[in-house]
Amino acid sequence: MTHELSTFPYLRLMDLLIPLHLPPYPFKITDHDGQLILFDVIRKKNIVLTPEEWVRQHFVQYLIVQKKYPKSLIKLEGGHKLHGQAKRSDIIVYNTAGEKILLVECKAPSVAIDQHVFDQVARYNMVHKARLVAVTNGLQHYFCRVNFDDSSYRFVAELPAYGEI
Repeated sequence: MTHELSTFPYLRLMDLLIPLHLPPYPFKITDHDGQLILFDVIRKKNIVLTPEEWVRQHFVQYLIVQKKYPKSLIKLEGGHKLHGQAKRSDIIVYNTAGEKILLVECKAPSVAIDQHVFDQVARYNMVHKARLVAVTNGLQHYFCRVNFDDSSYRFVAELPAYGEI
């Protein structure tokens, strides 16, 4: 049985979906036999709502609403191969020429952003070669500009808007 969340116990929702350090957005969330389901506007389908997905969906909306990244240029959970193993990147943003311009790694709020997470996104970016990289757990956000010419990166305070890239 599926219920709109307006009839779903509020406490259950708050146990799973903590407030993040991102603006709130009007997601369509339903309860389907005890499992929370969210409609993903990028993939255009219902997905199971986990703490990591809660962060990913907020960050996607942040990109679209606050930073004006075109929805049509955002890809979620794109597959790639790294050292022969299949991996998934959380969010990849392209420019209109089809070049990857932003790689975002999302973690659940309970996951600390540490060196291991930065190493993971650096490995993924060896494949993608995006000039901007973001790492977030919804509570902390880190943004870097990558320079492939001299193999360096520089942390920046704010993620540039799409028109500033």
